[in-house]
Amino acid sequence: MLREKVKISEKHLEEINAFLLDPNNKLVNDLLAVIEKYGGVDEINRKAEEAGKLENILGKLREKKSPYIKDLEWLTEKRDKNAFISIKDYRRKVLGDKADSMQFNDENPVTLEISACQYFPFLMTEARHAVEYGELMPGRIIRVRTMKEQEADNDILAVSAAVKIMGASQCETLDTKGTDGSNIQLGGAETLAGYTGGIGQPNDYPIKWADEFLYYYTNYGIKQVLNINFGTILVGYLMHELGINNEFKISVFLGNDNPYYFFVTFLLAKLFSREDGSASLIGLNPSNSVTNKTIQEGSAIRKALGFEDSVRFEHHILESQKSIVIQPYDRRSELVELASTVKNVSAKHEGGDIETEATREHVSDILEYFLPKDEIGSDLMNLLLQNYMDKHDAVNHTAKTLTEHGLSFVAAKNLHK
Repeated sequence: MLREKVKISEKHLEEINAFLLDPNNKLVNDLLAVIEKYGGVDEINRKAEEAGKLENILGKLREKKSPYIKDLEWLTEKRDKNAFISIKDYRRKVLGDKADSMQFNDENPVTLEISACQYFPFLMTEARHAVEYGELMPGRIIRVRTMKEQEADNDILAVSAAVKIMGASQCETLDTKGTDGSNIQLGGAETLAGYTGGIGQPNDYPIKWADEFLYYYTNYGIKQVLNINFGTILVGYLMHELGINNEFKISVFLGNDNPYYFFVTFLLAKLFSREDGSASLIGLNPSNSVTNKTIQEGSAIRKALGFEDSVRFEHHILESQKSIVIQPYDRRSELVELASTVKNVSAKHEGGDIETEATREHVSDILEYFLPKDEIGSDLMNLLLQNYMDKHDAVNHTAKTLTEHGLSFVAAKNLHK
């Protein structure tokens, strides 16, 4: 049969393995060297586990006499007193008495995701607002702020602690990428996607990326980062296969926009998965151009290769008004259909509701993710906070819409019980 010809040859797999195991293979040797720099696999995982414990993060903040400790104590107190609205009460708030008899689809809960939470005070403003108005905190938080900058002002520690208190997940974006000037095809942030090849991590950047990841993994317990390039994606798989417990999600900038591309992505994950079938890939942002049908077909591929439960499709429901997509862009109505047919999806909110954004003198702009903090005056910081709270409102709008259609969601699990 003609179909038999697409079978992957065992001979070809043997050739790939021979290349990987060659003692002179520079790709593997360079990665092994950077792993040894941090003490080897077992030491890396031990340090990361210790650094990521909530009590140790709080201990570091206390040593630094950080003012953020009071905020984290407030968040912990409100969590323990069940001050945040429960899922049951939220459903009653949306549906009234109908909520008590309505059956919800708990098979395919949608994770409520917000991006990007650049500053810890933004997260605390959001939390206080949620308590006051009976609203939901997201179950997943994406961050794009410069790592060295947030390390310097202890934001990296404070957000990590808050996320653990909340029972949410977070994903950081490393600094080792083409926006630092290494990709000569980028004329600056305004040509964000580059003329060819996306943002880019050229030349020796995959090993620099591994080095940077291991620094934040061992010192701060940052386990999950964004991945934007097939070179660093491969490095992420290899690290995990070698025994490091790292995780990453694939950025929208990689451009997974058709079923064949989805297959290539999951094929690579399968080839470099551990014996138990696990891989370091835990999330995938499809391209903004995909249709529900494409995601459904991608989901079938994901399931066939054993990643349905471990790899989340992080779908942009709203995008920043400026510098990223053609507007208007709103996929909320499509999400309702998608959530009833596809498991393990998150609704990512990178902008406010279109109607809300239309009333703002300063609309959301993805390029502002790359502004250094010392270039942001108090007036602009207040505007950026307003943009962030608009995203919070959009997250709650999505939760309301899902609830009205009998669909479930995942908010911050420790806050909304």
